[in-house]
Amino acid sequence: MSQIEENIRYGGAANEAEGEDAQRKAQEREAKKAEVRKRLEEAGQKKQKKGFLTPERKKKLRKLLMIKAAEDLKRQQLLKEQERVKILAERTIALPNVDSIDDKAKLEAIYNDMFSRLCSLEEERYDINYVTTETETSINQLNIEVNDLRGKFVKPMLKKVSKYDNKFKKMAEEADKKDDNTKVLRNNLKTVKKESVFTQLSNLKKSEKPEWSKKNKEEKKEEVAPEPVAEPVEVEEVEASEEEDEADEE
Repeated sequence: MSQIEENIRYGGAANEAEGEDAQRKAQEREAKKAEVRKRLEEAGQKKQKKGFLTPERKKKLRKLLMIKAAEDLKRQQLLKEQERVKILAERTIALPNVDSIDDKAKLEAIYNDMFSRLCSLEEERYDINYVTTETETSINQLNIEVNDLRGKFVKPMLKKVSKYDNKFKKMAEEADKKDDNTKVLRNNLKTVKKESVFTQLSNLKKSEKPEWSKKNKEEKKEEVAPEPVAEPVEVEEVEASEEEDEADEE
């Protein structure tokens, strides 16, 4: 009886099943939360990795790389210079003090030694130049063969020239040609004294006047005919005629 009361009080088997379901759901919920938290952490780490190189850091890194490259270049140049000085010191011979030597045989020996050394150096220089020219020609030939096999031909370097400059140059050249032609024609022409029509007419004599001027004058004379002029009557004749008239009247 007491066991039945306890089962009734605490829900019995149904209550235990509900408790297990709730526990399982809680575990699933915690697992999901942990998974989501893990994903968020991974995404945050990725974002941090992506945003590591900011523009300022990139500039600093570029600057450091340039400084490092300049230092390496200086170091290489210094090593080459040291090697050059070393090789020159090995190849060159210290010149003896010729002024202090009075023996002719010693001077001749020094001269012969230096001459033979100079000849050997010239031979070495000629051999080195020949080898370098041969290698350069072989390299060029191989490059040509490779380009032929690939079907790629070396394009020539073209200069960038604006169209307007070409037009102006052509126009200037044409103008210069025209000026040259006009100059040649002017030089070939004879120099002639030019006189105006008025000066020519003034220089002509009266008899040498043109016909059209004479014709105009004759026409004007014909148009304007002279009026008849009354003859003058003497005063004495007039008085005599008056006296005769008076006598007749008496």
